[in-house]
Parts: sequence; C-alpha cells; structure tokens
Amino acid sequence: MENLEKELLEKVNEGKDLIRTALAKLTDNDYCGAKDSILSAQNTLQNLNADSYLSICYSIIGLLEYLIDKANYDIALKYIKDGEYLAKYSKSKTAYLFYEFALGTINFGECDNKSALLHFENAKNIAVDNGDEFSIIGYILTRIKQINEGSEFTLPVKSDPLVSLVKIGRSITAQTDINVLLRVIAEETKIAIQADRCTVFLLDKEKNEIWSKVALGMENQEIRVPADKGLVGYVIQTGESLNIPDAYSDSRFNPDVDSKTGYKTKSILCMPIKNNNQEIIGAFQVLNKLNGVFTKGDEDLLVAIGGSASIAIENAQLFEQQKELYKEQKALFESFIDTLATSIDARDKITAGHSSRVKLYSMLIVDELGCDEKFKEIIAKAATLHDIGKIGIRDSVLQKEGKLTPEEYSHIQEHVQITHNILEKIHMSEDFKMITEIACSHHEKYDGSGYYRHLKGEEIPYGGRILAVSDVFDAITSRRHYRDKMPIGNVINILIKDSGTHFDKNIVDAFLRISTDKIVRVFLTENHHSLKDDDAQVLSHYNLRDIYNFINDENANDEQKNIVNLFNFYYSGNVINNEGV
Repeated sequence: MENLEKELLEKVNEGKDLIRTALAKLTDNDYCGAKDSILSAQNTLQNLNADSYLSICYSIIGLLEYLIDKANYDIALKYIKDGEYLAKYSKSKTAYLFYEFALGTINFGECDNKSALLHFENAKNIAVDNGDEFSIIGYILTRIKQINEGSEFTLPVKSDPLVSLVKIGRSITAQTDINVLLRVIAEETKIAIQADRCTVFLLDKEKNEIWSKVALGMENQEIRVPADKGLVGYVIQTGESLNIPDAYSDSRFNPDVDSKTGYKTKSILCMPIKNNNQEIIGAFQVLNKLNGVFTKGDEDLLVAIGGSASIAIENAQLFEQQKELYKEQKALFESFIDTLATSIDARDKITAGHSSRVKLYSMLIVDELGCDEKFKEIIAKAATLHDIGKIGIRDSVLQKEGKLTPEEYSHIQEHVQITHNILEKIHMSEDFKMITEIACSHHEKYDGSGYYRHLKGEEIPYGGRILAVSDVFDAITSRRHYRDKMPIGNVINILIKDSGTHFDKNIVDAFLRISTDKIVRVFLTENHHSLKDDDAQVLSHYNLRDIYNFINDENANDEQKNIVNLFNFYYSGNVINNEGV
C-alpha cells in the first residue's frame, strides 16, 4: 500500500514537472512545444485523482489553443470552461488561479481590457492570499502592467537582468504590506535570475528564528526555523554567500523538505540581505537555475536586488509597526468611548442601553443607504456618544420617573451642548472630528425648530439626521417605569408624519425599508431575548412600511394580520428567552 501511494505521488510530481516545463516553453513563446508538454502532463495525471492539476492542464491547453491561432477562440473557451468545472469540483485555489489567468489572457487578446484586468486581479489576489505553486504571478503582474500602460497584447518573455533590476526596484518600493512585498521580491528575483524558485527569509531577532511567509512552490505556508539551522541559517550567522551547484553533495544541505514535498533541489544560491548599517536582516534562497548552474553574474545581480530589497523590507516593517501602534491607539480610543457610554447608563437607569440600540439602528440605516465603512465607523462612535452630555444633567432631572417641568425640560436639553463641549476636547483625527458634530446634532429638526443650534435641512450633518431617526424610534419603542411602549403603528405614523419637518424624509424612507427581522433583533437586546429562526425567516420578507400598511388596511388578509401579530409578539416583550422557554 505504501509503495502504491509513493508511486502515485511520483506520477503526480511527474505531471507537475511537465506543467512547469509547459510554462517555461510558454514564456519562450514556444507554443507548440508548450502544448506537447501540457498534453503529456494531462495524460500523466489522468486517473490519478488529481483533478486540481487536470484543471490546470485544461486551462493551459485552452490558452495555448488561442495563442497558436486566435481562430480557435471557441475551442479555447471550451477547454477553459472544463478547467473551471474541475477547479470548482476540486475546490483548488491554484486551479482557479490558472482559470482566471487563462481567461484574462484571452480577454486581453480580444481587446476586452476591462474583463482581462478583472480576471488578472482575481488571479493576483489568489496567488497572494493562497499561494502560487507554479509561480506564475510574474506573468500576471506583467499582464496587469501591460493593460494599465495601454500596451498591445504580447506574451511575457524572459527579462533582461538589468531591466528586471529596474522593475524590481519600482515594484517593491510601492509595497507596504510585508507579505505582498516578500512575494513580489521572490517572484521578480526568480524571473530575473531565471531560477525555478526563490524564498526571501527574514531574521526574527527576538525569537532567534528565520521565517518567510513566501516560499514559491510551497503554497501559502509560513516557514519558520531556528536562525542557526540549515544553509540559510549558515548564511545569516556567517554573512557568507553560498553558490552550490549540487545540493546533495553538500553536507550542510537538509534533504528532508524534498522528501516531504517531492521536489528535487539541484543548485542553490543563498545570500544574506543587509540593511544600511550592514546588519543582516534576512537572506535570499534561490533554487535550481533553469539552464545550468548559478554564475558570478547571478551572484552580482542578487547583491544588487538585495540593496533595493533591504530598504523596502525595512520600510515595510516600520509601516507594520506603525499599523500595530495605530491598532492599539484605536482600541484604547474605542475602550474610552465605551467607558464614557457606560458611565451614562450607570447614572440614567431609566434609559440604560439606549445608546447601544441607537447605534444598532443607525448601523442598519447606513447599510440600507449604502454608506462606506469609514462613514459607518464614524456614525457608530457618534451614536455611542450622542448622549454623553447627560453626565452634566442633575440627577433629579435625569432620573425623574414622570413628566418634566418646562424648567427641567430646558435643563435636559442642555445635554447636547455639553456633549459638544466634552467631545471637542478629545483629540481626534480630522475624519473623527465629524463625530462631535454628528453627536451633538441629533436633536436638530429638519425644519429648523430643533436644538441646540437650530440648524435646518442639509445644514444638519448627515449623520445627525440619521441619529435623529434612530434616537426617536428607540425612545418611543422602549419601555419605561412610567409608561409602556407606544403601539408600533403609532410609532411608524410619527416617523412618516414628521418626515420633512422633524426628520429627513430620505432617511425615514430608508429606515422603513429595513426588514423587520433586523429591527426586531435590535429591540430584543433590551431584555436579552432571542428571535426564533423560523420567525426570523418570515419577518425577513417584510419591512416596517409593510407592517404599517397591514395595520391600517381594513381589508388586510389573514396572512398579513398574522405578520402583524408575529411582529407584535416580539415587540411586546412576551417572547422566548435564550433557552427557548
């Protein structure tokens, strides 16, 4: 059994090697030779339960049919469609990568640059996120560059080393994501030196390890080993470069990886990467020169690449550190915001949870309006803080369980100006300064009769108009010690009737379009109740305007009445708890 498995693995590896041969011939514009190799790969992989690699073969065959003769367009698409089918069947990201690449190339050849760019971007994202076993991202990046520069359709060819060096410098200086950067360096280095694989290792001094997120041909797995082990460890420890023409004849070479992967390492070029202070920060490992062994010229080229790469790597690492610092600062800021909101709940037991629900309703509105994530984040924070000014309101007024006197009502109205005064003292970025303006404008009215600045219409910040709807809806749909919830028909009637006077009609319309299952989930948070899945499915087909229409339709049918009853069952609070009781 073990011998059979080994035999099958060898056959699969033979098929993979033939795929690589086909790709190399493709790069040389030897389309007929590439077709012979890929057909041999297909025959080798047939009946080996290797659908992902067969999918790759079909995609490449389709691509080659088109490159040999554009009149084969329909035949090419059929092969590529077969490749797509097997990619779906095998759930192989690598197979999808080739499908996107092949289809993108044909689109490019047909001058459909928009579709071509979409497919190439998809292929690039797959390669970056899931690995690139056959190292074709160089082709993909070339295609994207050709389209963006308005170049005519040509197949990528082998690069001149000096041209590659310039290209590498341009590519890596534009990258700040360390994982993407390492992949770009590895891919461009492999192409420039005409090697089969390249890995960029970085030195982690704190852990005394060398690691790489990118090992071309090894999918997307991270390699992490002690800093003094293997050939790379030797290079990093000593600062020496190694050019080994026959890996298995060198005692320092560890063949275990080859044994596990089925890969055959032949020649190795390994060189340290140094920063401006000549400190070693990592190493290149380049495997298997495509033609012969690595030369002195390859060594010199790798030194030149290392000079550009080291600067880019240091910059990317610094950028990563800044991102982490930003995340910590953001987490601290959000914790501070939540603490402020909690302080209001602690003082005002009557409306505890109000700010949280206003935030949730506001999130539903911005989603319905199609607002971007940045604005959504601002609204979330403004909603959380919109009543922070109540911290300056007297307890006798804030916690009063009855109707307020005119003097008391005037006093509680001061909370919005106090909100402004508090928030403007918090250091915020330019983007987040909108939070202050939005939070303190939730009591403004569209006709200008609100408070505290009596803004009118679009003078009111857009976010403030969103909060106004959420704030009123929660206030009159929440139970208080001194009153019950307002009937939902009356609530919706207020929103509709006051559109254009109190509220921005467009925002009310958006709110009334939100499906009732989402609305129910928010007001159920008041008592920590849950919504049954079956009921959620039913309610998801209706919105608040439907509920309003059913309530006010004398001819409503039984189904519509049942929908209203179901909604009111949850709205009333007579619902199941989290244990289903």
